[in-house]
Amino acid sequence: MFNLLRPFLLSARHYLLPGGRPGGKGLGILLFSLAVAVALYLLAIRVITYFQAQSELGIILSLKIFEMAWILLFAMVMFSAMVTSVSTIFLSKDNEIVFAAPLPPARIFTMRYLTTSFYTGWMLFLFMLPLLLAYGQVFGAGHLYWPLLVPTLLATILSATGAGLLFTIILVNLFPARRTKDIVLYLSICFGILIYLMFRLLRPEELVNPDNYGHFIEYLSALSAPAAGYLPPAWSANLLSLYLLDRELDLLLLAVLLLTPVALFFLGEAAMNRWFFRGYSKSCESFGGGRRFAGRLTSYRPQPWRRIFHKEAKTLLRDSTEWAQFFMVGALIIVYLYNFKILPLDRAFIQEEYLANLIAFLNIGLSTFVCASLAARFVFPAVSAEGGAMVLLQSSPLSMRSYLLRKYLFYLPPFTFLALLLILLSNHLLGVTGPMWWIALALVLPLAWALPALALGFGSIYADFKAENRAATLGGWGAWLYLLSAMSLIIATIAASTYPAWRLLRNWLRHGAPAPGDLPLLLAALLLAALFSAAVAGFFFLKGAKALDHLA
Repeated sequence: MFNLLRPFLLSARHYLLPGGRPGGKGLGILLFSLAVAVALYLLAIRVITYFQAQSELGIILSLKIFEMAWILLFAMVMFSAMVTSVSTIFLSKDNEIVFAAPLPPARIFTMRYLTTSFYTGWMLFLFMLPLLLAYGQVFGAGHLYWPLLVPTLLATILSATGAGLLFTIILVNLFPARRTKDIVLYLSICFGILIYLMFRLLRPEELVNPDNYGHFIEYLSALSAPAAGYLPPAWSANLLSLYLLDRELDLLLLAVLLLTPVALFFLGEAAMNRWFFRGYSKSCESFGGGRRFAGRLTSYRPQPWRRIFHKEAKTLLRDSTEWAQFFMVGALIIVYLYNFKILPLDRAFIQEEYLANLIAFLNIGLSTFVCASLAARFVFPAVSAEGGAMVLLQSSPLSMRSYLLRKYLFYLPPFTFLALLLILLSNHLLGVTGPMWWIALALVLPLAWALPALALGFGSIYADFKAENRAATLGGWGAWLYLLSAMSLIIATIAASTYPAWRLLRNWLRHGAPAPGDLPLLLAALLLAALFSAAVAGFFFLKGAKALDHLA
């Protein structure tokens, strides 16, 4: 087993300890990650403390958010494991070498299970940990909470990974698809149904609509009722919530939670032994069809931008693990916009116009964070996906800066369209009018243009041309550092415009027109924010091109 995991461990050591010793770059990334974790921890403490100050209702609402976080964690890890396992189990480049070794499929499943768990869960583990620590701090949890926290979080992540791998192995054998992209399409559809069911089980509209209940006690009991109590994340939330409130440890829940990943692992191992080779043979079948080549040679016209665009589009469409996720992105966008439609602005204690403009301003950060996440998934691995073809690109007369620029121009239109779709439709659903339309556009568009360039820059600096698949490149330091940088850029850009936007909107809502100095101040802040975004993205973009120029 150690020999199977050795390539993975050596690559991890190379990322963490280049040259066998801690490097300055790794130390900088570690400090940056620590700073972001501390910021998330302090923000979570502030929010939970606010809820705690609202008596019993605030405590119930804070625990409901606690439960939602666990269920969303489980859903995200399970979906990521389902998509990643198609590549790692059935389409990995080293399959022919590994399967030629005298090893049973169960041993190979153990290796794939451990590596997939790491790829899909390490980032969510690091993001979830500050939130859980904040709950323990605010609720004044005892000493048992801290050693109970880590195994609970690991058991939930491992359960989600085990369920995702088991589901993938079964689906590959159930559906006689000649193309692997059909299998991933089925996975995306199934996950969409799962997300919809979980979304309805959470009953988010009941958190803000106590009018549906005849008595306040009924409202509290409805909020206190656990959602999806038959799933491992609900067990984790109930286990820790019971300890936070009453300092009681439910040993039955703990035992069930710890045994669930073990049971799912053995079920997946049995499925691997029974059905793997049949599914693997299906994944190796040809696509079928044919193509008649032209009878005469046509003249070749270089047109680098057209060739790169054509190649990039075919790469995305031919990789089933990539294009099938577009369906999931569409479903998430629909849910994202639906949330704005059902917001009860008329029942809030703040005037509706003020609240709508406040939510619209905060939505700038949410929509750009969606763009940053999608850039991490699709744009960051674009350079590493070249693989061995990078040698041909380096030997061509096209410079690496021109090559990256054409890649950037390929991804620029879809990200611009996505940002405009999210911000304009959400403002329309909120009923926002006036200057907030233009403020949102002026902040979102520079960020939407900067994030793909930032992703390409980091993807070039931390390019891994030997990665098994595009998803594997997201498990390194580069993806983590890109996300931290993107979040910092978004927060800094929006923070620089907060005060001028607040002044202009306050005067416009009160008097119907801005004060004389508000508009120049806001324009200067927006221009400064746009220049800052362009400078940060341009710096890392040029640094990425330079890193590709110096490849050995």
